[in-house]
Amino acid sequence: QVQLVESGGGLVQAGGSLRLSCAASVASGRIFSINYMGWYRQSPGKQRELVAAITSGGNTNYADSVKGRFTISRDNAKNTVYLQMGSLKPEDTAVYKCNAQSGPFSFWGQGTQVTVSS
Repeated sequence: QVQLVESGGGLVQAGGSLRLSCAASVASGRIFSINYMGWYRQSPGKQRELVAAITSGGNTNYADSVKGRFTISRDNAKNTVYLQMGSLKPEDTAVYKCNAQSGPFSFWGQGTQVTVSS
């Protein structure tokens, strides 16, 4: 089992920045190779969408709406993924959830609220 713990959400004014972190911990005695970690977001009335993702090899993928503003990075040794968010807009307001995939298994964090005021 893999547990994901997110942090870094909050309230920020438009144009500001936030950094989200997601640390993956593996239950004692278990071995998981996490090959994919990503950030998704969902706001009321909208479908969940991929924001950014990164593989263990460093390949990244971004939603068009965040390209040039958000940067995803990863510390493989710590099984931690970061999402640096800049030039935030009110439409970035959502619950951001971390996802980690290991083979056929997919794990989710509890989510962290990001609110961008205009």
